Amino acid sequence: MAFSFRRTSALGLIAASTLALAGCISETTYRPATGTGFAREGFSDRQIEANRFVVSFAGNTVTSRDTVEKYLLFRAAEITVQNGYDYFVTADRDIDKKERTYTTPSFGGGYGFGYGGWGPRWRYYGRGYGWRSWDPFWGDPFFDRTVDINTVEKYEATAEIVMGKGPKPAGNVRAFDARAVMSNIGPSVVLPK
Repeated sequence: MAFSFRRTSALGLIAASTLALAGCISETTYRPATGTGFAREGFSDRQIEANRFVVSFAGNTVTSRDTVEKYLLFRAAEITVQNGYDYFVTADRDIDKKERTYTTPSFGGGYGFGYGGWGPRWRYYGRGYGWRSWDPFWGDPFFDRTVDINTVEKYEATAEIVMGKGPKPAGNVRAFDARAVMSNIGPSVVLPK
């Protein structure tokens, strides 16, 4: 009886800690970039000429596209002011949506021998069934609904900016007053704690 209680308590503790960790995932804060590839989050910039930079901001999987674009503009304005300029013009701007698909509890890939040659074959662990395999010659890979498939997406915005002094060019929709951008967007920017 004591073993069963301890096991139940341990399973409950594991479940509670997993839910607590899942609740900790929040939008990427405004900070220098960390990580690489799909795990990259934060802002980065690279100077091309005295008054020209490439600026980017990458969010995590819970950061909205709107937030990513807002933080990109804020970083562009911040760089402009730090370098002694008054406005910036976006010479080029792009948003990249990246997706990753994950399967749980387990899903592995490989190549195996099929009808007359090599072809794709997957092994996965199905709930209640143990290890199973699928290849394109044997039907639908999703017949076993015990495999959870999740697709996550994240956004990264990039802009090439050209900075200038004085009032922003009138009539240019790609021109931004750096101090006005910082004043308007600044209150909604979330900094790391």
